[in-house]
Amino acid sequence: MNAPAAIDRPKAAELAQTRLTIPGMRCAGCIAKVERGLMAVEGVDAARVNLSAKQVTVRHAPSIDDLVLVDALDAIGFEAQAIGQAAAGPQAADRELIKALAVAGFGMMNVMLLSVSVWAGADGGTREVFHWLSAAIALPVIAYAGRPFFSSALRALRRGRTNMDVPISLGVLLATGLSLYETATGGAHAYFDGATMLLFFLLAGRALDAAMRNRTRSGIAALLSRMGRHATVIAEDGSARRVAAADLEPGMLTLVAAGDALAADGIVEGGESAIDNAMVTGESAPESIGPGDRVLAGCVNLQAPIKVRLTAVADDTVIAEIARLMEDAGQSRSQYVRIADRAARLYAPVVHTLAALAFVGWMIAGAGWHQSLVIAIAVLIITCPCAMGLAVPAAQVVASGALLKKGLLVKDGSALERLAEADIALFDKTGTLTLGEPVAQLAHVDAHARPVALALAQASHHPLSRALAKALAAQGVKPAEISSPEEIAGEGVFAMSEGQRVSLTRPLTDGGATAAELHIARQCWTIPFHDALRPDAGQAIARIAQAGLESRIISGDRDAVVAGVAADLGISGHGRVSPQNKLAELERLKSAGYLPLMVGDGLNDGPALAAAHVSIAPGTASDASQQAADAVFIGEKLMPVALAVIAAKRTMRVVRQNFGFAIAYNVFAIPLALAGMVTPLIAAVAMSVSSLVVVGNSLRLARAAR
Repeated sequence: MNAPAAIDRPKAAELAQTRLTIPGMRCAGCIAKVERGLMAVEGVDAARVNLSAKQVTVRHAPSIDDLVLVDALDAIGFEAQAIGQAAAGPQAADRELIKALAVAGFGMMNVMLLSVSVWAGADGGTREVFHWLSAAIALPVIAYAGRPFFSSALRALRRGRTNMDVPISLGVLLATGLSLYETATGGAHAYFDGATMLLFFLLAGRALDAAMRNRTRSGIAALLSRMGRHATVIAEDGSARRVAAADLEPGMLTLVAAGDALAADGIVEGGESAIDNAMVTGESAPESIGPGDRVLAGCVNLQAPIKVRLTAVADDTVIAEIARLMEDAGQSRSQYVRIADRAARLYAPVVHTLAALAFVGWMIAGAGWHQSLVIAIAVLIITCPCAMGLAVPAAQVVASGALLKKGLLVKDGSALERLAEADIALFDKTGTLTLGEPVAQLAHVDAHARPVALALAQASHHPLSRALAKALAAQGVKPAEISSPEEIAGEGVFAMSEGQRVSLTRPLTDGGATAAELHIARQCWTIPFHDALRPDAGQAIARIAQAGLESRIISGDRDAVVAGVAADLGISGHGRVSPQNKLAELERLKSAGYLPLMVGDGLNDGPALAAAHVSIAPGTASDASQQAADAVFIGEKLMPVALAVIAAKRTMRVVRQNFGFAIAYNVFAIPLALAGMVTPLIAAVAMSVSSLVVVGNSLRLARAAR
């Protein structure tokens, strides 16, 4: 037998990249099928699935068209489209799922209402009328609400494969067909209520799962949208023209006006100003820049025009690299979902075998085709993995709702599981442990100097000036009369007051603290600024320690500032840590066996938030950081983070209980169905009750965040 021919792989330098959205991916098995199917295409070098985003990134030879990749996925039963052609694919599929759930719920309630009369003893013509009315409601409901299962099963069967939707579809269709036969022949039993109930609970479980999965990382677009979309390019003859960011090239000289965001990375060649670099560094204090300083795409020029020689554009910028790090790190990692997925992969062949054995066995025993088919249908229905499928999402949804009331939004359902496993917490400082706003300390500023300070601060656009003005206004200070105010980029504000030269000069560092200097004639006052801790930071860190997690600070701020905050909280801390080093530290901890929780707010925290075992960002964080995080807490308090850790541990206990019940249910129910002791209706009721028990147990988590 000849060995299969090796598939030629393109050289790295020749690779192109395509991203496809695949709404039908739902489990770990789908990941393996998609990646294997794409890797089988000649010219494909690599394929990596992001299950949370329901996307796959393919590296391939430039000669391969998007349609080739789409056709390869279609051949294994997955519909796909290139990103940009149908970005709303998953959202559209989820809307259809909700519609199907609503229709199934409507049908189930009405058919069950009609069934009550039959259960109450109606017979003869009355029973037939109720059966036909049930059929009139159930048939269109089943046809519409069953589409997600029917279409999935049909695609799998066309490719010679099977999935968990095949036995589900088979059970629903057989129950419906048998019910229609019973109705047409005047039989005593019809199972339209069981079929509609089965669809409703299956769709409910799938909708819960979809609701959690769709709160995922869509931060790449939010991140890249912060870059300037255009730049003013200066030609060699001195003329200027507006150029789209996508058309910029390294070496171009650009003019960046005050208030504009940079569209690319570069080096300042002319002018002095201050930039808001918080989007990259996460620090609130602006940075003074001048000729020779490096500036990055996405940063905002605050004070004066500058000329920047471009060094990196588009995908080569630092912000684009951070986006790639976020995308590579942001993968679904839920252990319990993987367990449910593995069980689901075994579900189809096992259930088909059991149902076939039940039918054949009862036929051999002389039961006849009708009774044998009823028993086989009951086996198909009673073994439906609704309870197993609801075990995780039901608990996650209830716990997430409880945390939302406490000020924390859980975006990724698997986050609670991973949060329960975390054993160390890493905190950014500015905007995370602190409020992220400079607060002026005025204790040493004389009363007669404060009106002058307020007048100068109001004449400046600098963030520290705004903070000073806010603090003075809060004390009821009225601004002094000043004349000829002038703000000089990188230096400060200068003016005259009552014939004296007054100024509020550029920030400086004094023992690690940010400060400004107020000058009136020959007098000088140093006005320090500090970033206040969140009001309950100490208590929150203590609760986290009680939950078994060690806390550390890992920040891009100065060592002295970080050390002071760490001392106040009684934990260790490291300063001047770059985004790359934060990511490296996380990888080091994970290699050492830790499962880190990362809490941060700046764009520089984005890769770390995505790479951490689990991550949380404050509501004041950058858009990209909020999207990269698994959860977001709102308000000035840090306690929601501690409550999330506590609630996560309780949630995982309930999830394990749910799994235990689901397994026990199947161990008890399957033998009864095989023995012919249950009808399809009783099977549907038993399946529904098992689902309700799981949901009821999960509802205990409504008070988990305490």
